Amino acid sequence: MSLLAWLNGPAFTAFGQRVIWSDMLGNTIGLAALALGWRRSIWTWPAQFLSGVILVAAYASAHLSGGVGKQLLVIGVALWGWRQWQRGRQQAQDGSVAVRFAGRRERGMLIGGTAVGTAAVGGLFTLVPQLSWNPWPDAYIFVGTLAAMVAQARGLVEFWFAWLLVDLVGVPLAFSSGLAFSGLVYVVYLALVVWGMRDWWLRSRSADAGPVLEGALL
Repeated sequence: MSLLAWLNGPAFTAFGQRVIWSDMLGNTIGLAALALGWRRSIWTWPAQFLSGVILVAAYASAHLSGGVGKQLLVIGVALWGWRQWQRGRQQAQDGSVAVRFAGRRERGMLIGGTAVGTAAVGGLFTLVPQLSWNPWPDAYIFVGTLAAMVAQARGLVEFWFAWLLVDLVGVPLAFSSGLAFSGLVYVVYLALVVWGMRDWWLRSRSADAGPVLEGALL
């Protein structure tokens, strides 16, 4: 049996839902990556990279091209984000990565870019139905994940808001696509997102946060 066949094979069945290995392993590592991001640990990026590699197999098995594309973006952005945090990790006085709220221009670019990107990707998926059986939610998660990771790489508190909005669509889409473990992990993500959002919010207003990263992470 090949590694790919094993990853897409059944791990167990719970409540009538079949859980495959790639879905379980990739999302477990992704959950750890989110927790590491909450702690502002640079190890969040290699964890996200590994999670993305494994989840490519999971989304391919569910015929969700947007999910596959999202994970390919996760892999690429994880490498970029790792470099960004290596450059900016000393910006806080405690030696960790400093966090802040986005400026008005940055926030507008994130929102506008997400809206335009979702419309473009959703339109592509609609025109080419072979790419995705559920084009608009798939496109929304695809682009929303990219926006969240870019915000995280820049140390922006809005990273957590972006993840929250992605999760609200990701939970039902994962269950309806047969990726039960992804759906369960998204539920756990919601709790971590709320706690992480509070932690970064408070740190962004702390005197210990040090200089902002807007110039350092360009």
